[in-house]
Amino acid sequence: MIRKLTQIICLLLFSGAMFAQDIAVLQYNGGGDWYSNPTALPNLISFCNQNISTAMSPKPKTVKPESVDIFQYPYIHMTGHGNVFFTEQDAENLRNYLLSGGFLHIDDNYGMAPYVKKELVKIFPDKELMELPTSHPIFSNKYKFPQGLPKIHEHDGERPQAFGIIYEDRLVLLFTFESDLGDGWENPEIHNDPEEVRQKALKMGANIIKYAFEN
Repeated sequence: MIRKLTQIICLLLFSGAMFAQDIAVLQYNGGGDWYSNPTALPNLISFCNQNISTAMSPKPKTVKPESVDIFQYPYIHMTGHGNVFFTEQDAENLRNYLLSGGFLHIDDNYGMAPYVKKELVKIFPDKELMELPTSHPIFSNKYKFPQGLPKIHEHDGERPQAFGIIYEDRLVLLFTFESDLGDGWENPEIHNDPEEVRQKALKMGANIIKYAFEN
């Protein structure tokens, strides 16, 4: 009964978040640097507010996976290089968030993949990450990416891949791998990326935000 009441409260909080249009960073456990790329989301927010008519606050909030606060945000961003760990409470809360309309974007900043994949089983034991086809609307809902996820930074020379988990025909979780969108969103002097590369990263990020807000 208490758990059900908590879920109802969470749903009510989330329904209000759809009007707030703010986003958040996930402060996860395990020792990974969840706080990496500090200028990335503020730059993405600015780009989206100017180009896709969002009205987000200039700086993202920080939320923990076990907190009811996650239900205030239609989009939650997760990044880093190292270990990730979800408790049972974390996993249940994240699952409820995603199934009730939330969206989690995990952007591998290099090295997250083996840890993330292991922990996602706790959230969705009955689902697997599947590579998204280039026909998925996340690649065309505003800016066109006919080849799919753009390559922003080289690490192991592998092709960029966008994996997802689908629930009732809606993409609820996106895992971007070998692309490093967050690095492309950062201030230009940090990675010295050409403006063309930064624009690709920002436009792909805007597509993701647009999808999360509208679906």
